Amino acid sequence: MKVLIVDDEADIRRIGELSLQSVAGWQVVLAESGPEGVAAAKTHRPDLILMDMMMPEMDGLTALGLLRQDPELSATPVVFMTAKVQRDEISRYLDAGALGVVRKPFDPMTLPNEIEKILEP
Repeated sequence: MKVLIVDDEADIRRIGELSLQSVAGWQVVLAESGPEGVAAAKTHRPDLILMDMMMPEMDGLTALGLLRQDPELSATPVVFMTAKVQRDEISRYLDAGALGVVRKPFDPMTLPNEIEKILEP
């Protein structure tokens, strides 16, 4: 599986990359902003996008909106990473088209399993 991690924090990108590559054996592409993430999605065609909710310049919801407008990316699953996990916030993310939410900080050893549970039909 190819996963695009979009997060403005270098530590989060690196820990996520190590987790998904080492624990799950997945291919990982990194982007550090919403615009860079949208461009990387167009270039790399990931199977999943793991996206930070709060980023400067363009937040996760705005980036998700742009992805949903692109016919070639509109069906790509997006999972948000955020510390804001109140029920109403999660509902807002899901209503916008996200597949699920991973709470930050996440456990690198269980992150792939957490993602797999979200991806289950």
